[in-house]
Amino acid sequence: MQEDRLREVEGVLEKIRPALKDHQGELKVVEIKDNTVYLQFEGGCSDCPVVDVSLKDVVNIAIKGNLSWVDKVEILAPKISIG
Repeated sequence: MQEDRLREVEGVLEKIRPALKDHQGELKVVEIKDNTVYLQFEGGCSDCPVVDVSLKDVVNIAIKGNLSWVDKVEILAPKISIG
């Protein structure tokens, strides 16, 4: 069942990704657990201030509005790589 849920989330994200790719960004599913979807912005979106304000709301509304089983969408902080 987890694979079905992942496919459903990916289907919604595919509608959002073209806008992210214009800014060399990406949105990755990290985990789906207990009806919560954990996502992480990558690339150009990982340190963009607009992500915090508007894009998180768009992602939240898109996923929860299209997938009735989702209770919560969490956007995780980007991982910092050194070196």
